[in-house]
Amino acid sequence: MPAPSSFDYAIIRVVPRVERDEFINAGVIVHSPSLDFLEARVELDEARLTALWPEVDVKEVREHLAVFPRIAAGDRKAGPIAQLPRSQRFHWLVAPRSTVLQISPVHAGMCETAEGMVERLLTRFVRR
Repeated sequence: MPAPSSFDYAIIRVVPRVERDEFINAGVIVHSPSLDFLEARVELDEARLTALWPEVDVKEVREHLAVFPRIAAGDRKAGPIAQLPRSQRFHWLVAPRSTVLQISPVHAGMCETAEGMVERLLTRFVRR
C-alpha cells in the first residue's frame, strides 16, 4: 500500500444569481504535487441547474465548464494557461472569480491515490 500523499481540492460551482447566494456544485479540481497529479472533472446536473435558473443556456454553461478539464490536462488547444506548469495551472483554476462559474475555497487532505480521491469528492459533493 502506498504512503499517503497530500492533495488540495476545490469544488467548481455554477452560481446563477450571486445575490441569491445559490449555487450548484458541478465539478472538482484535485492537485497533488507529490503524485504529479492535476485533474478537473465536471458533472453538471442539468435538471438541478434549470430548477434554479429556468432561462439558463445550458449549452453555454457546459462549454465554459469544459475548459476546466482541458486546462488541468495541459491541452495545448486550451490556450496559454494550459501551457503553464501543473502547479501554476492549479492556482489559475482555483483563483477567485465573480462570474457564473466560481470556485470554492481550497481544502487540503491526504490520499493514497489521487484518481480515487477525484471519484470520492465527486460522489460526496457533486453527485446526488
